[in-house]
Amino acid sequence: MREFSAWLSVCLGVCLPAALPPAARALESSQLAVIVNASDPLSVQIGEYYAARRRILFQNVIRVAFPPGRTTLSSEEFGAIKASADAQTMPHVQALALTWAAPYRVDCMSITSAFAFGFDPAWCAEGCRLTRPSPYFNSRTRLPAAELALRPAMAIAAASFEEAKALIDRGVAADETLPAGTAYLLGASDVPRSVRDPTYPLVARMLRGRVRARVLAADALRDAADVLFYFIGRDRVDGLETLRFVPGAIADHLTSTGGQLTDSAQMSAMRWLEAGATGSYGTVVEPCNVPQKFPHPAVLIAHYLRGDTLIEAYWKSVAMPGQGVFIGEPLAAPFRRRAGAH
Repeated sequence: MREFSAWLSVCLGVCLPAALPPAARALESSQLAVIVNASDPLSVQIGEYYAARRRILFQNVIRVAFPPGRTTLSSEEFGAIKASADAQTMPHVQALALTWAAPYRVDCMSITSAFAFGFDPAWCAEGCRLTRPSPYFNSRTRLPAAELALRPAMAIAAASFEEAKALIDRGVAADETLPAGTAYLLGASDVPRSVRDPTYPLVARMLRGRVRARVLAADALRDAADVLFYFIGRDRVDGLETLRFVPGAIADHLTSTGGQLTDSAQMSAMRWLEAGATGSYGTVVEPCNVPQKFPHPAVLIAHYLRGDTLIEAYWKSVAMPGQGVFIGEPLAAPFRRRAGAH
C-alpha cells in the first residue's frame, strides 16, 4: 500500500508545475537507432520507410537477423541478438525503434524493456510481486543512455505495411502542431482494472486551461472526434471504430495481456494503433493490477505537454516497465515548439 500511495502522489509536486513549463528539448532523429530484422521482409519494409520519413542516419539503421513470427525469444536467443545490435549502435544513440510486432517478449520481459535494460529477471515477476523500478520514471533527463545506461525502445508494431505506414505518417504529421483535443479518462465498471482511476482528478486539474479533460463513468467512449488521450481499465474496449484520434494521440487499456500483440486472449494494444492512435502500451505477462506496471496518466501527459517525444513521455510514465511493451511512432512530438517560437 505504501508503494501505491507513493505512485499515486508522485506528480503532486512535479507534474502540476509542469503543466505550463518552458519547452523541453526533445529527442532528435539523429539520436534514434532503428533496429530491423533482416530475416523479416515486413520489418525491412517498415524500417526503410521509417528511416526515410524521419531522415534517420544510415549508420543508425541496425540490422539483426532471426526467424520471424514467433512471439517469444529465449533469453539466450535474445542475448545474441542484442549483442549484435549493441555492436552496431553508435555511442550518441539514446533510444531505439524496433520494426516488428512479434516477437514481443523475451522470457518474462517485454522485448522493448529487454532492449532497454538487457535481459534480467529482476525486471519481471510472477503475479503481484513488484519488480525493479526504472530510473527513467518521471525523469527530466534528455540523455538516458549517457546518464542512466539505458536506451528506451518502442516497437513500430503493425500487421501490414499499410498499417505501419499510416502510423508513421500520423506521427510525422503530429510534430509541432500543438493540437487541440480532449483527454478522456474513463472510470469503467471493471473494478480490478480501475486502479488508475484515483489519478484522474489530478490529470483534470493539471490540464485546466491547457487541454480539455473529461472524466467519465463509462465502459466505452463512442462518437468522439477529438481524442488526444484515452485511458481506461478494460480487457476489451468497444466503440473504437466510432472514434477519431488526433495525430499524436495516446491511448491504452489497463489489462493483463494487452501487450501480447499478435495473439492475446484479451484486446491487443495494437487495436488502438489500428483505430488511429499514435502510441499505446500493454503488458506481455500477467502483472496483476499493480499500478506501477502501467502508465501513470498524469506523468505521461505532463512530459508530453512539455514537448517530449512519444517514446520519452511514455517511458517516463511507467515506474516498473519490465513486463510492458511500448508501441507506436517513437519520435511523434505534437507539443514540441518550433525553434524561436514563444
